[in-house]
Amino acid sequence: MKISSRAGRLEPSATLAVTGKAKALKSKGKNVISFGAGEPDFASPPEALRYAREAMERGETHYTAANGIPELKKAVAEYYARRFDLIYDPADILVGTGAKPLLYYTLGCIVDPGDEVLVLSPAWVSYVEQIRLLDAVPVEVDTRATNYLPTVETIAQAITPRTTAIILNSPCNPTGMVLDRDLLRGIGRLAEQHDLWIIWDEIYERLVYGETVHHNLVQLMPELRPRTIVINGVSKAFAMTGWRIGYALGPSAVMEKIAAFQGHITSNACSIAQWASLGALQGGEEEVRAMHAVFSERRDLMVKLLRDMPLVTFPEPRGAFYVFVDISACMGKTHGRTTFHDDMAFCEKLLESELVAAVPGSAFLCPEHVRFSYSNATEEIVEGMARFRRFLESLS
Repeated sequence: MKISSRAGRLEPSATLAVTGKAKALKSKGKNVISFGAGEPDFASPPEALRYAREAMERGETHYTAANGIPELKKAVAEYYARRFDLIYDPADILVGTGAKPLLYYTLGCIVDPGDEVLVLSPAWVSYVEQIRLLDAVPVEVDTRATNYLPTVETIAQAITPRTTAIILNSPCNPTGMVLDRDLLRGIGRLAEQHDLWIIWDEIYERLVYGETVHHNLVQLMPELRPRTIVINGVSKAFAMTGWRIGYALGPSAVMEKIAAFQGHITSNACSIAQWASLGALQGGEEEVRAMHAVFSERRDLMVKLLRDMPLVTFPEPRGAFYVFVDISACMGKTHGRTTFHDDMAFCEKLLESELVAAVPGSAFLCPEHVRFSYSNATEEIVEGMARFRRFLESLS
């Protein structure tokens, strides 16, 4: 039977694969510590649960408008007015089944086959695959030589006449790096100069630490608003990954097209999940702040433990909840009868021998790295990092 070339090119999600392997071992009674999952380990806010229950009791179990219930769109608009001083009309807002599908629908409405989309690497695993699914061309801008942050010059060098868009993710998954004000202004000027769309993925915007400041691109450069599509959602900030609610904000003309795209694929997002998200946006601020404080402590702990380990280096994360570790010094070394030639083999042996799950950096366009999530309890971080250190010290 025929399989499409599109499906043949598709690579499965490495993060989901790692999480699946860890869960399979746990089901067999193994004491696995997984640093693979990209989700908070907190419960959803009580107000989200209350709104969901009340919505079910009212019978809110039918189709909604394809672009989201008016109450939630209004709450998103109020959130952006309150947090960033940005005024969006409900026609500028689309509610979807998570940020990931909204990214795909957005790309589907702004790129044609053969168009090029700039992706800053290391990059989140699904950007490249989504671009390829649309028969467009991902163009990697490697940031490793400049401490995992791009420069305006390297981005400019990657732009060609076929470049249509650039995806910016800040705070970044997997590195935790945050784009600062001057860098964003430089990138914004490039986008204007070359007439590029900007997909501004700020799903981790509530999770920045220390003196670091998250800047919303449209707030920083209002002149970019006609060419910028903002992607956000409740998954990370409100610990609501399983509810699958994201939202996009942008010019009404393109948002109308993205809503139509969504309408033909998923119809509307889950009605009950939309009401739960309304509850989170209206009454979950206390939980967001409490979770942020815990993540800040966990980040400091993991960074401290990793700093004392042999053979590894990493950029100190400023946001999100990941540490991206360079294991290039481990390549060519052996563990038992295994010699490491890539990060995949490294992660497989780490899971097999120490029951510690991490995501290989090659999934993020960055070989010879691994990503650790610190969305784990403190005790798991301490024990997992002790196992990782033991693993490194065993290499010869």
